[in-house]
Amino acid sequence: MELTAPLLQLATQALDLVLDFKRPADAVLSAFFREHKKLGARDRAFVAEAVFGVLRRYRYLSVVVPAANPRTLVIAWLIKARGMSGAALEQFAKAELIDHIRSARTDDLPLPVAAELPDWVVDKLRPAMSDADILALGRALQQPAPLDIRVNAHKADRDAVLARLQGEGYAVEATPYSPWGIRFKEHPAINRHPLFLDGSIEVQDEGSQLLALLLGARRGEMVCDFCAGAGGKTLGIGAMMASTGRLYAFDVAEKRLANLKPRLARSGLSNVMPQLIASETDTRVKRLAGKLDRVLVDAPCSGLGTLRRNPDLKFRQSPESVAELTRKQASILRAAARLLKPGGRLVYATCSLLPEENEAIVEALLAEGGFTLLPANELLAQHKISLDTGPMLRLSPAVHGTDGFFAAVLVKNGA
Repeated sequence: MELTAPLLQLATQALDLVLDFKRPADAVLSAFFREHKKLGARDRAFVAEAVFGVLRRYRYLSVVVPAANPRTLVIAWLIKARGMSGAALEQFAKAELIDHIRSARTDDLPLPVAAELPDWVVDKLRPAMSDADILALGRALQQPAPLDIRVNAHKADRDAVLARLQGEGYAVEATPYSPWGIRFKEHPAINRHPLFLDGSIEVQDEGSQLLALLLGARRGEMVCDFCAGAGGKTLGIGAMMASTGRLYAFDVAEKRLANLKPRLARSGLSNVMPQLIASETDTRVKRLAGKLDRVLVDAPCSGLGTLRRNPDLKFRQSPESVAELTRKQASILRAAARLLKPGGRLVYATCSLLPEENEAIVEALLAEGGFTLLPANELLAQHKISLDTGPMLRLSPAVHGTDGFFAAVLVKNGA
């Protein structure tokens, strides 16, 4: 689309609001668009693309722009990411600035800048990853995420849904790992599609879909999604249970559980029991001690594995916030572990890249005794899924095309 002065000004204003990093970028943009109701869909798309484009390459663009500010960052993004010519931009920026951006050398950038990750994140990754792997991960996280959906096995068949979508002209393919997943090559407004409206499909990243397989919930069991959020994983588990047994969906946020209700109604599941809890020590949690067959803990985390979708997260987290999160993760995992009967299965998962939020939390619980690690690669192989990242599941956008994701499966001793 043709760039105009008002459109550039709008993108600059929106980026300026986002760059204080006090609130999630998508929430800031939503509020911005509510204040500019007359903007058309194409203009909104440009503003959003510019803001998220700058956030994905913020460290790099700040290097190539002298005295960077929101306006010059947008112009640098237009040149470096969109390939816009100097002639197309000459009415919006001085020739000297355009020439400086176009000629800036970037072949010897420090690793954190080239990978678009904070220095402290790179420092935390280095003990477990080579510099080349960190760079590959960082570059993968700079790309927009694809749109993945999960077919609701309680209502529909993936092959049939895939064939229908292809027949309707969508560019889609089956996901390589999840037996329920379909990946779109574009980002259509799928929330208006009849299959979405009748609960046959849900938006869910492929990596997240695999948690239901690792949990392995069966018909008639008592199961808990301990940090259910808006319920995407809950609904996948409920479908595996064929809407039988009892599936508790716990969360501390009333708003997130409220978002689950319409999804649950569409899904056709009748075995899900959403419950608001005050904390992991709520009496509603304690009364289930020793009674459950399976518990999923998709723990609150830094979210650094989701930077393709939420690039501002890397600037809103810090070593201090991660340290606080690890304390919370350990407390939640121990509370959830107490719910299991002997022989019960516990899955701990995050969308973090950091070992201290992942392996370290699991290894601390194992060291206390009472649980044994079940190899995730062997469990997936039982479902004929050729995904082997070792005894614990570690997914990377650079290798697997999913969000950065971690999961470990444990069984309570004494069956």
